[in-house]
Amino acid sequence: MSAASSIIVGLGAGSGIDMAKLASDLATAQFALRNDRLTEKSETLDRQISTASALKNSLSLLASALGERVRAGDLAVTPQIANGSVAAVSSPIGTAGRGSYSLEVLALARGQTLASPAFADAAAPVGAGSLTFRFGETSGESFAGDTAQAAVTIDIAPGAKLSDVAIAINAKRAGLTAYVAQTAQGAQLVVKGAEGARSGFVIEATETPGAEGLAALAWNPQNGSDPARLLAASADAQFKLDGLAMTSRTNDAGMVAPGLALKLTGTNAGAPTTIAFPSPVGTIASAMQDLVGAINEVVGDLNTATDPMGGDLSRDPGARALKRTLSGLAGMVVMPNAPEGAPRTLSDLGLAIERDGTFRLDETRLQATLERDPAGVAAMFTSGLYGVYATVDKIARSASTTGDPGSLAGSIARYQTQSTQVSDDTAKLLDQQERLRATMVARFAKADVRIGESQSTLSFLKSQIDAWNSSKD
Repeated sequence: MSAASSIIVGLGAGSGIDMAKLASDLATAQFALRNDRLTEKSETLDRQISTASALKNSLSLLASALGERVRAGDLAVTPQIANGSVAAVSSPIGTAGRGSYSLEVLALARGQTLASPAFADAAAPVGAGSLTFRFGETSGESFAGDTAQAAVTIDIAPGAKLSDVAIAINAKRAGLTAYVAQTAQGAQLVVKGAEGARSGFVIEATETPGAEGLAALAWNPQNGSDPARLLAASADAQFKLDGLAMTSRTNDAGMVAPGLALKLTGTNAGAPTTIAFPSPVGTIASAMQDLVGAINEVVGDLNTATDPMGGDLSRDPGARALKRTLSGLAGMVVMPNAPEGAPRTLSDLGLAIERDGTFRLDETRLQATLERDPAGVAAMFTSGLYGVYATVDKIARSASTTGDPGSLAGSIARYQTQSTQVSDDTAKLLDQQERLRATMVARFAKADVRIGESQSTLSFLKSQIDAWNSSKD
């Protein structure tokens, strides 16, 4: 309780008025109109932010759901292989394939596998110095070095065992792996290289004087090394696509045809298998029906939000821009790269706009387009640069562009800035109101004291007059 308030309470007998409440009521009344305006503005901004955010999120969810359906759902144009043991097939993101291919895998890519001589005691020191691996193509008793690949040198400390050498090789992370195998002949160091004919390797040893022994691990077919130590030579994958010979350094052959990527897993020499891209035509009608329904939900919310008789976004530039975009959706060219005569717009897929801005599906037109050019319709449902999904996604991204003042996201950012300013203004106004209340409390306290003094004087005079009157009697 302030000093002034204490005085007022103490002088309650003065005026008989609750001066603290009076001061508070007067201060509140003084700022009531401005407080009400700020409160109303804050509530309006909150509704605008909420409505614009809901519209933006609805568009993003629509684009995301359509994209998932196109990439992996019932609209996905993904390759299928008849013999799944030969290869795994896929379509890289942003690509689309069609038609069919034959695949014959003649040989898988493999890495070189090299074993050391057998050691009777796996715990015995193998020498000290360094081992240098040089990469290239090993063939029989020849080795063709690949100058594009840098040599790798691994230092071997004195007292190292075979297992220590394997650990040092693995720690280098140079595309080589090593382990110690306990064989019938003894312990042997096994080193494996990466896939590909040019990933073969030879080993050169540099020994530390007085700690010899590493030379036993060296290997080079050109220097008369034991050919039996080469357990497997490195090789490229070899396969035929539609009868055309192809090679790949690894079994992950990547994209070998438009929309077709291969990971080779087995061979089928002499028995080609088929890879085909099933058409999603059978599900496009239901997909368009779902798309029309989803877009109409957005349009319905947008119409409510932009209603000139009370819509939260009736004058919002982002909402108006979105409304204009959606009104032209049916006639928008979504396949600018389509050949002459092929379907190019959503109206070709039966999308028709009503007078209130909502859409309906013209099933007759959609069916006619499907019958005339099923491949062209299927091409419109891909995850590439063009098509139905790309168009819807572009609209959603445009609405979510914060840097564009004419987008929904731009409007949200503007409303949030205004809301912050309103909060600051409200805080300042409350501070001014409190200062006015405190000033009034102090002034009213002094007035109450004077009133109390006046009442005391009046009571004294009254008592004196009464006393005089009594003495006369």
